[in-house]
Amino acid sequence: QPIFSTRAHVFQIDPNTKKNWVPTSKHAVTVSYFYDSTRNVYRIISLDGSKAIINSTITPNMTFTKTSQKFGQWADSRANTVYGLGFSSEHHLSKFAEKFQEFKEAARIAKEKSHEKMELTSTPSQESAGGDIQSPLTPESINGTDDERVMPEVTQNSEPRAEPTQNALPFTHSSTISKHWEAELATLKGNNAKLTAALLESTANVKQWKQQLAAYQEEAERLHKRVTELECVSSQPNEVHTQKTELNQTIQELESTLKKKEEEIERLKQEINSARELQAQRNSLTQKLQEVEIRNKDLEGQLSDLEQRLEKSQNEQEAF
Repeated sequence: QPIFSTRAHVFQIDPNTKKNWVPTSKHAVTVSYFYDSTRNVYRIISLDGSKAIINSTITPNMTFTKTSQKFGQWADSRANTVYGLGFSSEHHLSKFAEKFQEFKEAARIAKEKSHEKMELTSTPSQESAGGDIQSPLTPESINGTDDERVMPEVTQNSEPRAEPTQNALPFTHSSTISKHWEAELATLKGNNAKLTAALLESTANVKQWKQQLAAYQEEAERLHKRVTELECVSSQPNEVHTQKTELNQTIQELESTLKKKEEEIERLKQEINSARELQAQRNSLTQKLQEVEIRNKDLEGQLSDLEQRLEKSQNEQEAF
């Protein structure tokens, strides 16, 4: 279940320019804070339909910045992007910023506790390993895959005990390969866990929306029944009449508003038609102007030709 939810328009920074905002939702969507108890982290998640447009884990080094009265942003280095939220009022923005600071502080405390726990856990390992830092043991790293379990056994069994110096290099190489594949396996399991968590969060959001939809439907049915009861109850005609009058006034107001909107649409259509006519006239005048310019060039050419012929004739007369 979300800890805190609000509605806002979601944006992301343009990955190419890193300056312009790109809207990732066509309308205002629900943006929620969630607590991941399995990893002890806080997340900001928002879905547009079935698409997760925000899935950001809050870290202690994040900062939520108010860039205007109704807009705020924060950078997520893991997702390599900057998220922006446009709210309907300054109050919603302030509330979201307060929650961000609160959960950021909680994430910092949780991180410090986990570091302390890791230090306490790693202290015996460091003493036994002679100061080398070892990663925490997990069931996967202890057991390993089938290939990882077979590889050390084969290396150890194929190792002649009489010549330890000659086989030291192959054993080291096998250990390096084994550690490499263990790291790859841990990375893949981590990604799988992240995807599983995102899927669970999406499923939880869908369930929540279904519950909200069912609640809205129940509320609508209850109101409909209430209206029917009021109409059927004859002992309260004045109240029913008053409610009907209010409903009629509301309907009239909506009809007048609709009429104004239709008039506005009609006016805009006329303006568009006028603009199209003006554009057509402009195109026609532009074409005529081009024709006149071409005609003018032709006349200039003819005039130049006549001047040359006149000059030639004068020269001939002078020569004569």
